Amino acid sequence: KLCGYLQKLSGKGPLRGFRSRWFVFDPRRCYLYYFKGPQEALPLGHLDIASACFSYHQPEAGAAAAGDEAAAFEVHSPSGAVAVLKAATRQDMTYWLQELQQKRWEYCNNLDAAKRDSRTSPTPSDFSKGLVAKDSPGSILSQNASAERARNILAVETSPTDLVGEQAASQPAPVQPSAINFSLKQWSTDIKNSMSSLRKGNNENRKSIFYTTEEWELLDPTPKDLEDSMALEEKRKHLPEGSKGRRLTSSAFPFDFGRIPHKTRRPLKDMIGSSKNRNSSDSSPTEWCSGNGNKLVSELQLKYQSQQEELEKLKKDLLSQKELVRLLQQTVRSSQYDKYFASRLCEGVPKEKLELLHQKDDQILGLNNQLEKLNLEKDSLQQEVKNLKCKVGELNEQLGMLMETIQAKDEVIMKLSRQLSECEDNTSSQGGAVNTSMATCTNKELQELDRLKDNLQGYKTQNKFLNKEILELSALRRNAEAREREWQAKHTSLEAKLCQIESKYLILLQEMKTPVCSEEQSPAREVITQLLEDALKVETSEQPEQSFFKPHLVSEYDIYGFQTVPEDDDEEKLVAKSRALDLRSLSLSENREISTGVKWENYLASTMNREMMRCVELKNLIRSGIPHEHRSKMWKWCVNLHVKKFKDSTVPGYFQTLLQNALEKQNPASKQIELDLLRTLPNNKHYSSPTSEGIQKLRNVLLAFSWRNPDIGYCQGLNRLVAIALLYLEQEDAFWCLVTIVEVFMPRDYYTKTLLGSQVDQRVFKDLMSEKLPRLHAHFEQYKVDYTLITFNWFLVVFVDSVVSDILFKIWDSFLYEGPKVIFRFALALFKYKEEEILKLQDSMSIFKYLRYFTRTILDARKLTGIAFGDLNPFPLRQIRNRRTYHLEKVRLELTELEAIREDFLRERETCVEKRDLISDDEEDS
Repeated sequence: KLCGYLQKLSGKGPLRGFRSRWFVFDPRRCYLYYFKGPQEALPLGHLDIASACFSYHQPEAGAAAAGDEAAAFEVHSPSGAVAVLKAATRQDMTYWLQELQQKRWEYCNNLDAAKRDSRTSPTPSDFSKGLVAKDSPGSILSQNASAERARNILAVETSPTDLVGEQAASQPAPVQPSAINFSLKQWSTDIKNSMSSLRKGNNENRKSIFYTTEEWELLDPTPKDLEDSMALEEKRKHLPEGSKGRRLTSSAFPFDFGRIPHKTRRPLKDMIGSSKNRNSSDSSPTEWCSGNGNKLVSELQLKYQSQQEELEKLKKDLLSQKELVRLLQQTVRSSQYDKYFASRLCEGVPKEKLELLHQKDDQILGLNNQLEKLNLEKDSLQQEVKNLKCKVGELNEQLGMLMETIQAKDEVIMKLSRQLSECEDNTSSQGGAVNTSMATCTNKELQELDRLKDNLQGYKTQNKFLNKEILELSALRRNAEAREREWQAKHTSLEAKLCQIESKYLILLQEMKTPVCSEEQSPAREVITQLLEDALKVETSEQPEQSFFKPHLVSEYDIYGFQTVPEDDDEEKLVAKSRALDLRSLSLSENREISTGVKWENYLASTMNREMMRCVELKNLIRSGIPHEHRSKMWKWCVNLHVKKFKDSTVPGYFQTLLQNALEKQNPASKQIELDLLRTLPNNKHYSSPTSEGIQKLRNVLLAFSWRNPDIGYCQGLNRLVAIALLYLEQEDAFWCLVTIVEVFMPRDYYTKTLLGSQVDQRVFKDLMSEKLPRLHAHFEQYKVDYTLITFNWFLVVFVDSVVSDILFKIWDSFLYEGPKVIFRFALALFKYKEEEILKLQDSMSIFKYLRYFTRTILDARKLTGIAFGDLNPFPLRQIRNRRTYHLEKVRLELTELEAIREDFLRERETCVEKRDLISDDEEDS
């Protein structure tokens, strides 16, 4: 199947851009649908490929290198709209173009064949199995031989990548930034760029972002300011430990700022530079010359060094003076203590106390001295740490300078080495310089030649494709013109025939209005006879040249093999043909809408990378009907879903073993099976004769099942279930389908001799009728019509031979997925569909007669499905199970009573001589 990822150009204005989409080709309508992703069920839109033409542009060198538009192609529609699609690679683009051309060619040639009919020629599929699949003819093409040969010559062979085909559904979509995000990002980038450019324009001459309203100047310090600053420094050093973290509010910097008013604002950095100039000279600021600048810098450095040395000397002197002051303070303190103690001693204080005080005072002095020493050590250590940090910083600077020096030397060495090598190369190959330049030119010319060859090959490929496109479009245009002429001729013929039929109907209506009461044959009878002969006339091959002038005749068999028109009764034949025409009309009207086949193909493509599981989406798809080409696969999956536990417990080859045992040994059910084979579906060509392929398969499945389930063996009705299953399944799968219906879906004793389960379901159905369709149920009760005589067979064989084939297989689709509840739904839906018509009947005979055939007159499967799954909701399965349990007990009691009556009858017959000759129907059959 043609499907895969493409990028479609969509959107308007700044939001216009390529978006990744999942494309699926529908061969029924020649549409290319595109979805958001493989998991989506509803398409975003479609492209009509049948009436489109394709083109692409050969990219320039720059574009080909960038790969932006190298894989883009255009789909032109007759209305003038152009859809731009882009594949991941040029290889994928070529593949898509070739496949779309081929699909368009096949579809248009199928139209020219004039035998297109979706009901008699379904699309073949690799998944189809069973009798119907083998009976499906391929598409019929009436191709122009010369045009086909030219197409083959101009075709370009290519193979797709992983982004094309059903396996592409398991791949992630190609990453393509959405147009909205991209445009917003671009807008934000543009805004940022514009703002930065504005800032750059305004701040062009700025060196700092800090400004002052006035210009500041550094003034020379006075001697008094120097003394004050030194005093503050000494106070800061002698502050206690807790207050060292705080900073003085007044500045200790030995310079003062003088404010000079200025009209303009200047950066502080420039002001600091100007203040340095003022400090270096007493004169007013002048222009800075390069020579004078160097001289002044050297003088400032010398002056700064001398001041630093003088400062160090002053610090040393200050420390010595401090030490002297400390010693003097200790001496004064000790002398004061001696004087104090001497005065106390004279006053008569005890000598012991004085000694103790003197001792404590000595301890205090010692501790103070120790504390001062520790403080001095601490200050020295802190000073040493500062010195070490300065040394580390200096060493790091030296290391950085050394590294820079080494790097510069390495660069110099490398430069000298390159120069040396160049000099050596120049000396050794002075004569080869010309050759080198020629070789360079030759390489460039070769590269240019390769590029031109690639472009030439691309243009040749494009030319081939465009020639093929022109050839196909010309051929298709000629075919379309011929087809148009044929349709015009057919329209003229049909118009003439319509005039004749209207004339005959007018005569008939006139005769019916004023009938001629005579025994002779009236003109109305002649008109009716002629109309019937025309309606039942069969197309012959004697006049093939006029075949396309006639309306499309109904096929003898539908796609399932059922006979559409009976051969014996003319009246029934006319009704059947009318019904077949109505079915065809419904199918043609349904084809105008989006095909459910596209939704199915999209869903199946999304399950390529995962196992199919029960979900709401799948249930809705199955309720809408499984397409013909996917029905084999889905039926097999549904059957395996229900009998997995049975199949897991069996050995491989289980079906073949059962069949071999049934063929080798005598089976009590084999005789009845043989009798019912040709009576199963006599109106289906796969079971119409003893030599039909379906007969042998039907026999094998029924025999194998009778051997598996000897309690049931064989019951009339099982043959029809198997016959329907074999239309889409192989023998073993049809066997497991029968196991699913009998042993999983239906209750026990449903297909036994007593048909106990079937009788119970009829009573459950009566309860549902009274609940869901009370008017109709009351109508039946009023005229004492037992409609279960009709519905009993619906439940037993799941509507086989009760409804038209299209509706039958849609019922089976849902039945195999959801179970027996579907039978109740559709049985009620059939009555609701014709409820008003039944209510108009006012006697039991006409009602019962109408119930025998009314299901064959229901043709609209979509409306019936809507009633079954929409109008009848809610429909809980628990309610059906509870009512089955309730009615099962009642039926068993009734059967027990009947068995007791039968035994009494047999006992009475044995004792009474007159009744000995009476026998029952069961005894007569045995």
